[in-house]
Amino acid sequence: MDLPERPSARSGWTALRHRGFAFFIAMRIISQFGTQIISVAVGWQVYDMTRNPADLGLVGLFQFAPAFFLILVTGAVCDRYNRRLIAAICFFAEAVCAAVILYLTWHGSITVGTIFFLLLLFGTGRAFVNPATQSLVPNLVPEKDLSSAIALSSSSWQVATVVGPALGGVLYGIGPEIAYGAATAFFLIGATCALLIPKTAQKTTAERPTWQSLSAGFRYIWSEKVVFGAVSLDLFAVLLGGAMALLPAFARDVLDVGPWGLGFLRSASGVGSLAMGLYLTSRPIRDNAGRTMFIAVCLFGCFNIVFGLSTIVWLSILMLFLMGTADMISVYIRETLIQLRTPDWVRGRVNAVNMVFIGASNELGAFRAGMVAALIGIVPAVVIGGIGTVAVAGLWAYWFPDLRRIRQFGGRVADDKRQP
Repeated sequence: MDLPERPSARSGWTALRHRGFAFFIAMRIISQFGTQIISVAVGWQVYDMTRNPADLGLVGLFQFAPAFFLILVTGAVCDRYNRRLIAAICFFAEAVCAAVILYLTWHGSITVGTIFFLLLLFGTGRAFVNPATQSLVPNLVPEKDLSSAIALSSSSWQVATVVGPALGGVLYGIGPEIAYGAATAFFLIGATCALLIPKTAQKTTAERPTWQSLSAGFRYIWSEKVVFGAVSLDLFAVLLGGAMALLPAFARDVLDVGPWGLGFLRSASGVGSLAMGLYLTSRPIRDNAGRTMFIAVCLFGCFNIVFGLSTIVWLSILMLFLMGTADMISVYIRETLIQLRTPDWVRGRVNAVNMVFIGASNELGAFRAGMVAALIGIVPAVVIGGIGTVAVAGLWAYWFPDLRRIRQFGGRVADDKRQP
């Protein structure tokens, strides 16, 4: 039961007074711990086995591919079936993948090919869980608390992004089996938290799967130019700014730090995102939202450039921190716009498209960065990518003037909008 709300108690934290959302935050933090530990451990293990930056790109590609090829299925499933149950099943599947890597590593029979295959299965679970969890938030809180809930959800993800990589680096330094064992446990606990979320009022669609119903997410995003501009801006900006994917190479070959150092490098961006997320929780953006988002994306690209040129550990960590703060501003504005402008009946399909765009910007961006780094070197790959991000911010500001001119978020769209 939701706790009674006192007028004097309203703040950026009021979303946590809803029991279902509190379990959702616990699920998000704990499961993301597992994901971050896997990312650090697999990245270091693969690069340690091959010393080829292109393989770091393949790590991202194999995690992204399922979301891309299943995009029409994942969103439709999230709109038709219980989203919290989907999340629980997917977390359990990810736990199985982590446990298999643990077993093979323990017995010394792990190969790069096997890791890529398991990452493909792991990515399949993520392909379903991401739109399910993204679509679940508006079902757990009333509209007046949605902005707070989105900021808290993003901040909770960043808590794991801060602690998870550092923890993953420390655990992998002790032994890779320890890291994979911890990830397995985190996924199982996350599945339990998902099951503890009370059943929510979800506007499901009962229509038979057709091309029209499956492609509804694409058509809705295309028709809502503000949403399309925000989603595509993130896609191309982060696709080009792929510094995070090359951190194992920077840690070993440029900055000369070990797996523990890699963990702290990966955490730096999360610290910045968490700090900004907590700030936005108590002081949400109330004006000039569109312009603020474009400035944040531009700064993200500039910080990428400086990071790529840096050979000093503290400067590299500072740039990663600032990249995290800029990215958090962009994420907060984009996710609030999408959730407020998308009716619940199509939210799963819209979020499936959105998560594929995010996956393309992250995992496919990692693949791009790895391939370019293999051709011209890791430093030029990051610097050129940062320049591209700045260029994208300028072009999108020109191509999507309505997005640039948005001042306030406005109310949530009616749930019957465009519903067949």
